[in-house]
Amino acid sequence: MPHLSPLPRDFYLQPTPQVARGLLGSLLVHETAEGPVGGIIVETEAYLCAEDPACHAARGRTKRNEAMFGPPGHAYVYRIHQVFCLNAVTAPEDVAEAVLLRALEPTIGVDLMRRRRGVHALKDLCSGPGKICKALGLTLADNGISLLEPPLYACRVPVPERVGASVPDAHIVQTTRVGIHPDKGAELPLRFYLGTSPFISRR
Repeated sequence: MPHLSPLPRDFYLQPTPQVARGLLGSLLVHETAEGPVGGIIVETEAYLCAEDPACHAARGRTKRNEAMFGPPGHAYVYRIHQVFCLNAVTAPEDVAEAVLLRALEPTIGVDLMRRRRGVHALKDLCSGPGKICKALGLTLADNGISLLEPPLYACRVPVPERVGASVPDAHIVQTTRVGIHPDKGAELPLRFYLGTSPFISRR
């Protein structure tokens, strides 16, 4: 695998919805003992500290959400329904905002991801936040680790028409988040995905 440069901390200091958009088209990599795995980020959701009841930090600091209050550019991993979900922490320290990674287009270590997930179809390997963590071998042990260096990081790679400095706005769909209770900010347009990607979790 060629040398890749992780996105810098300043990237994660941008407004959280901007980070959610900016991560689309980036490559997420996890360098594991069994080999590197990863893929192109094709779907994200932003969670905001203020006026967003769906954010895990909306009711304050807890042992579960402690990682959200740390400096930007590290992982917030939590468990829900027996699966794990990966978030990139954003905003200045103590603000507690994050971007949930909802779907990847698998490109690195596909056979390893297939063994971990127990499925073969490429479009089903990482088409959901729980699927991402299982395919990439992420657990609660990875909660709070840096995203600015290996083993876990997002980066830009120069693949023409696939992954570049940014994705044109015309290719990005902005809509409401998935699975949010009507009383928990379901109307907020904080989900972003690549409109032409067959790898997203749902349309």
